[in-house]
Amino acid sequence: MRVKKRSKHRKAVKFYATCFGFREPYKVLIDGTFVHHLLTQRLLPADEALRDLLSASRTPALFTSKCILAELRRLGKSHAESFDAAQLLTTTKCEHDKVVGAVNCVQSLIGDKNPEHFFVATQDPGLRENLREIPGVPVIYGLKNSLCIERPSMQQRKFAQLDEEKRLNMDISEYKKLLKAASEGKTIASENGSGEEQHEMPISSLVKNALHVTDKTKFKRNKAKVIFIAIGISCYAIDYTMFII
Repeated sequence: MRVKKRSKHRKAVKFYATCFGFREPYKVLIDGTFVHHLLTQRLLPADEALRDLLSASRTPALFTSKCILAELRRLGKSHAESFDAAQLLTTTKCEHDKVVGAVNCVQSLIGDKNPEHFFVATQDPGLRENLREIPGVPVIYGLKNSLCIERPSMQQRKFAQLDEEKRLNMDISEYKKLLKAASEGKTIASENGSGEEQHEMPISSLVKNALHVTDKTKFKRNKAKVIFIAIGISCYAIDYTMFII
């Protein structure tokens, strides 16, 4: 089962790397609920546990925010250890003049497209549900004494598929336009002529030129062997004449 889980996690990471451009070293945005889970389950050191989860060759960078820290502080003694641990993480800058809730802060940092390519680590079910609606946001959560990556949601898969189809359709449409232009018999002016003399190019040539495809090099027949044979015949004729004489 452990091998199957690792395989699923690798597939999830590969999906976000392929479709949304995630690259190492990965960045993980951690909220207070996840920090508390790491400590209670003793999944330490946190960076090594997350590196193993992501099958990363480099240690991921762990981030929090001032709003998340403020929320942990307000929870008092029950979360004092979590607050101290969270202070050791890198604090990413959020654009809140006044402190807001951790959920709102995380959502504002992610935005509509997750431009910083954050993995979001949280135990908050409401936040996890909201993040599933945003393309390109991998979610990490804890399950007892282990860590997991959510499978890409249906919305994220559809977005990636539509984006890929859009790119493919754009290429096909451009190719069709090129064929249409070629079929209309467009001509190009001769570089050496006056501009009035034009040479019509076949469709295949126009397509190849537009796609930057050059014709295969046409090799000329090597005449060295022919010359060598001719010289050999002449020498043989001379020797034969001398033999007769």
